[in-house]
Amino acid sequence: MAYLALSQATVVVPAGSDYCLRKSVFKTNNLSFHDKLWGPVSALDLKTKNGRPRDQRILCMSVQQASVPKVAVSPLELENANEPPLNLYKPKGPYTATVLSVERLVGPKAPGETCHIVIDHGGNVPYWEGQSYGVIPPGENPKKPGKPHNVRLYSIASTRYGDTFDGKTASLCVRRAVYYDPETGKEDPSKNGVCSNFLCDSKPGDKVLITGPSGKIMLLPEDNPNATHIMIATGTGIAPYRGYLRRMFMESVPTYKFGGLAWLFLGVANSDSLLYDEEFTKYLKDHPDNFRYDLALSREQKNKSGGKMYVQDKIEEYSDEIFKLLDGGAHIYFCGLKGMMPGIQETLKRVAEKKGEKWEEKLSQLKKNKQWHVEVY
Repeated sequence: MAYLALSQATVVVPAGSDYCLRKSVFKTNNLSFHDKLWGPVSALDLKTKNGRPRDQRILCMSVQQASVPKVAVSPLELENANEPPLNLYKPKGPYTATVLSVERLVGPKAPGETCHIVIDHGGNVPYWEGQSYGVIPPGENPKKPGKPHNVRLYSIASTRYGDTFDGKTASLCVRRAVYYDPETGKEDPSKNGVCSNFLCDSKPGDKVLITGPSGKIMLLPEDNPNATHIMIATGTGIAPYRGYLRRMFMESVPTYKFGGLAWLFLGVANSDSLLYDEEFTKYLKDHPDNFRYDLALSREQKNKSGGKMYVQDKIEEYSDEIFKLLDGGAHIYFCGLKGMMPGIQETLKRVAEKKGEKWEEKLSQLKKNKQWHVEVY
């Protein structure tokens, strides 16, 4: 067995590993797979004269195959609070944070652009997983001359320790809102989303006014570390779940050892639209008993009726298992565009009726038990 040491991080690479390291948003403090696309190593003769492979190990690997321990986080004092921080900064007195990085998340064939934006708040605007920041874009509110723009809310896409694991950053997952004239088909910049374009166009060092944090609905319940969490997202609704999953599977948090089941459903247009896919694929490989990952690619997959595959179709596909888990106390979360909910509710109602249950009564019970979590926009 060979060991590859990179900046104090030792990676064990088994025979048969991929020859190169793929681009990934998976990071540790000492080992970064984020910024470089590693090329293949020079050709190696792996065969003996009789054609049999030598007992040899390659010092190169893919992120999915690298055996990397969980990442240490700090300061652990962030675990001490009994209640989540709320509205530490308000619209009339926002906090001035600094943009650290902006990265396009999607491929060239994705409809639209989605960016991962890391913001440095210096540890001054702490938050919990599932909360949101408000962002005030620069400029004047056209509806209120002389006044700043209204606050736009964005779900935070990182844990309380941030992407740098030091409690000083927060990440946002932002889709650029672009308006196209229905008659001409041309973009009309005057109607584009002010805040999303500001964030996606920002550069490292730019200042951003933030408020919050806000929200209690999507907080990750941690009283039972062996609970089941069913997470349903469309597009940038993936944001809070990225935070949950990093806390469950990437970070070494002494006070939270996850041993339950996290089941993620993500609905996007196509493969190029997938968000944080390499992180989730790695969890699937490293924690097969604790993580499930199902995709609904509307432009690439068909549902059982031959139509486009949406996230509600995937839910229906696994409905028997989902209902059983809910009956056992599982939490279920929905995050994304509000247009996702009618189709999902209709699907769940239809499934419940097939089982001889009344969906309204079941939904009421789920809400009463605090198993039902919805944040749509």
